[in-house]
Amino acid sequence: MRYFIELAYNGTRFSGYQEQPGELTIQSTIEKALGILLRVPTKIVGCGRTDSGVHALQYFAHFETDQVLTDDFTYRLNSLTGNDIVCYRVFLVEDEAHARFDAVSRSYQYVIDLVQNPFRQETAYYCRYGNRLDVEKMQLAAQLLLSYNDFTTFCKSKTDTKTNLCDLRHSEWTFYEKEQQLVYRVTANRFLRGMIRLIVGMCINVGKGNMDLEAVKLALDRTETLKNALSAPAQGLFLMDIKYDYV
Repeated sequence: MRYFIELAYNGTRFSGYQEQPGELTIQSTIEKALGILLRVPTKIVGCGRTDSGVHALQYFAHFETDQVLTDDFTYRLNSLTGNDIVCYRVFLVEDEAHARFDAVSRSYQYVIDLVQNPFRQETAYYCRYGNRLDVEKMQLAAQLLLSYNDFTTFCKSKTDTKTNLCDLRHSEWTFYEKEQQLVYRVTANRFLRGMIRLIVGMCINVGKGNMDLEAVKLALDRTETLKNALSAPAQGLFLMDIKYDYV
């Protein structure tokens, strides 16, 4: 039987989602907990990978077992995964359901604090020159991306991806005056490794005046990497809103 887990996590103390030898990861933590509960080694397949320090407001993974899970399984799983991971529910799905390949869209948000906040050091990037950012230019940079589907410009080198094509459906900055925060939200069918942090870094460079929109457009047209590309720090990034036709 195949089950989905819906969860969320604070990625600060993890070396990303994917299992790595000798490292604490989201995948290894959940698999260890499942192994204890089910009494057999149990692998999970996640809806995507997040890098070290990146968070998830919503995440799905699937696993298989021949055991019928009891109503308290989610509670028992949470007791073993620690305070940085919370499992909201574990539910039965069709045998062919796939946490990664069946996701029809994914969203990310990136949070920039414009004033320093000691309570958000793990979950936002404090931009020391935030008051000098031109938000209108950042918005234009974000909107420009919707005219493209090849995002080689915003892909880390040496990846195993077979295509750099992505169907971007939303790309927008929002300023929250009360919180003094800038939040970037983006939705697509898929994302490339490091893509969002490179996009945010580009928008920051545009907003600061270190890069103009014509340079960004030229790089996208030529599918070239940006000169002086900036990758925004991991702590401000959140995976969220994973959509399936059947969930």
